[in-house]
Amino acid sequence: MVGRIESLSNDKVRRVQALLRSTRRRHREGLLVAEGVRLVREAVVAELPLTWCFYTADFAATAVGGALVERIAMAGEGALWEVTPEVLAALTDTETPQGVVVVMPTPVLPAPDAPAVTLILDGVRDPGNLGTILRTAWAAGVSQVLLPPGAVDPTNPKVVRAGMGAHFHVPIRRCGWDEICAEVAGASVWLAAADGATLYDAVDWRGRVALIMGGEAEGAGPEARALAGSRRVMIPMAPGVESLNAAVATAILLFEMARQRRH
Repeated sequence: MVGRIESLSNDKVRRVQALLRSTRRRHREGLLVAEGVRLVREAVVAELPLTWCFYTADFAATAVGGALVERIAMAGEGALWEVTPEVLAALTDTETPQGVVVVMPTPVLPAPDAPAVTLILDGVRDPGNLGTILRTAWAAGVSQVLLPPGAVDPTNPKVVRAGMGAHFHVPIRRCGWDEICAEVAGASVWLAAADGATLYDAVDWRGRVALIMGGEAEGAGPEARALAGSRRVMIPMAPGVESLNAAVATAILLFEMARQRRH
């Protein structure tokens, strides 16, 4: 059964807006908001539960949109609500919404017993960067991503959108440093640093490893530096270049890691 919402003052609309605005609200309710064809399709393909699905009549009239809405309806996942374009716009934080939004329980994927590759993101505060890094981690086969205190909330709508489905496939956890230290015990821990002594392609990435990437502005903190010790890896750059974007640097390192692990 499909309901219809035309009013911006509808309780569900207000609740979704609160989820978009408030990290605390998302954590308290255990929900996140995902929008757009690709993200919603990824959630459906991953067979994750949906709480609500909102879509416009124009979206359902397209071949792609109609098939997606029908698939959600057949799966019996969540309540389907047809909404006006104005209501849909109020349910998103993008200027040109694609016509579909879902609210779903925040995925809690089981952490592997012996993660081969752990990515630790210390102080990454830009939502776009975090989302891009998560998408890259998924593509590179990272086992899990750990977020120490100070990192941007992974359920931030901009992070979810930039992650392009990584949240549905890669275990992502917010952790204190004590938990992180226990999690990577026995692994070879490396910190990416501009002053590193070891070139990124000279590291043997084939065993059980953990890579720490620092934030955009201040880099890694003292806990991260202490955990890595003297194991500092660097990416060579042209003279005068101070640093790379955090997401770009992470991609270079992770795909060198993936290259080695394939051989």
